[in-house]
Amino acid sequence: MVFLEEYGVWLVVASSISLIIGLLLLPFFLTRIPVDYFSHNHRHYLLENSRHPLIRLLITGLKNLLGMVFVVAGFLMLFLPGQGLVTLLVGLIIMNYPGKFALENWLIRRTFVLPAVNWLRVKYDHPPLLVSPGNKKPS
Repeated sequence: MVFLEEYGVWLVVASSISLIIGLLLLPFFLTRIPVDYFSHNHRHYLLENSRHPLIRLLITGLKNLLGMVFVVAGFLMLFLPGQGLVTLLVGLIIMNYPGKFALENWLIRRTFVLPAVNWLRVKYDHPPLLVSPGNKKPS
């Protein structure tokens, strides 16, 4: 019984820490999105083509590994205490996979998402994201 109580305490601590870190990092990541990221149908590549291929491979591998850790932790938090959906979403955003841009485009076009993101960007002195109304909404 003591094991379960100690385990529960650690789950609450880990959940609280992940919430605080998520709240602190959210403005950082949302203000780094280029203004025109959603105003066209093609992808921005953050890694420059001029970098050495091994460096690009290493960075991409580490990014995908970190994303996978978040996806697994988020999935576990769906059944345990914690912000499961938020953690899962962060993992999906970090990783590279087919259809990622369509998912991001669909998500930003949800009724309350774009206004909330733009409010946060303006609050931190960044211009709001431009979303082209002519773009076909991914289904």
